[in-house]
Amino acid sequence: MAQVNVRRDVSDPFYRYKMERLQTKIEGKGNGIKTVVVNLSSVAQSLARPGAYLIKYFGFELGAQTNIDPADDRWIINGAHDSAKLQDYLDGFINKFVLCKKCKNPETDVQIKDGRILLDCKACGQRTDVDLRLKLSGFILKNVPKKGKKDKAERKAARKAKQNGNAGKENGNSGDEQSSNGSGKENGSKEADAASDDDAVIRKTKAEQQFANDGDDNEDVEWAVDMSAEAVKARQQSLPGEFKQKLAINGDEDDEEGEGGGNTVYDQLGEWITEQAEEKGSIDKVDDISIYVKAKELGIESKHRTVLVLVQTLFNENIVAQIPKRQAMLSQIVTSERHEKALLGGTERLIGSLGKDHPEMFDKVVKVLQLYYLHDLISEDVVTKWGTRASKKYVDLATSKKVRKAAEPFLTFLAEADSEDEDDE
Repeated sequence: MAQVNVRRDVSDPFYRYKMERLQTKIEGKGNGIKTVVVNLSSVAQSLARPGAYLIKYFGFELGAQTNIDPADDRWIINGAHDSAKLQDYLDGFINKFVLCKKCKNPETDVQIKDGRILLDCKACGQRTDVDLRLKLSGFILKNVPKKGKKDKAERKAARKAKQNGNAGKENGNSGDEQSSNGSGKENGSKEADAASDDDAVIRKTKAEQQFANDGDDNEDVEWAVDMSAEAVKARQQSLPGEFKQKLAINGDEDDEEGEGGGNTVYDQLGEWITEQAEEKGSIDKVDDISIYVKAKELGIESKHRTVLVLVQTLFNENIVAQIPKRQAMLSQIVTSERHEKALLGGTERLIGSLGKDHPEMFDKVVKVLQLYYLHDLISEDVVTKWGTRASKKYVDLATSKKVRKAAEPFLTFLAEADSEDEDDE
């Protein structure tokens, strides 16, 4: 199903919080006509709220009767109501009962204390009150869920809402009181799909026990990944041709926060991108938004070393054609001179690596720099300073000199343009 931003007033495609667009189905006719909100459970999970809150809110706004605890996951509103109108009402629910009043972030939990409804924001730490004059506020205060099995779905929804807005992918699975006769039947029904958390835990435990019993020597096995330079290179060489680029992201002498060497979050991002590219058959098929969300999940979407990873994983021999397609995402990340230097350094490393087997890559340096400059990914001052002297920070000195030699026509162009501007003045 199509997904929309939780805050529909935010048009940023990289906004991390997503939910499914409401889907409805009209059933019956005459006085018995009703609207079934097909994916209400999934939307409720994305918002980390019980489905009963949403359906009751719709009922109050529309002046219609609703069912607030359907055993069959069929959330019904009496009367005929189109999905666009309900989506507009949902915006009101989100604004009043989900968004933090301070930072407008939807990552909040509902807490009931001393007759008050509080939204506890996990993003900024602020606790804000919900207006008790709202009709739904009365319903929430009268229907405080008991802690126990019945609030499993709410806890599960809260966890999902914090995972970069990806909760919407599980269509129609609310986790609320699934009917016992639905589990275990391979008939494609929602009951079969909505296995309880308890069953999932039991299956996982059994699988782990089975694994533990499969061999007598498991306790002696050391579970580790060899991150030596030789092992990393060997793994890279086992990838398909277009992914054999050298992911030497730990060679940055100016590590952020002491991160460097070993299996860092930067390695994890690089490996995730190459795995996605391998699954999809081409690096060009890996979605920008997914990459940005993954970087945000790892907490490195604003780090300059992330730029090094992106250049070395997203670009290959077709870099000239690839830059315009990736410039929107790169513009979100390249936000300082430090990021610009990382972009140039990563490109230098990429050209040097690919140039060993494809010498014509050095002929593309000028075009690459022109595209970076055209899309405001590098500034004139930074690239001019970069071009003044070779450096062995990202590649060996000989390769660095060769890349800068190839860049001379572009650097000359910038210098002459400056000279002409001064003459005009």
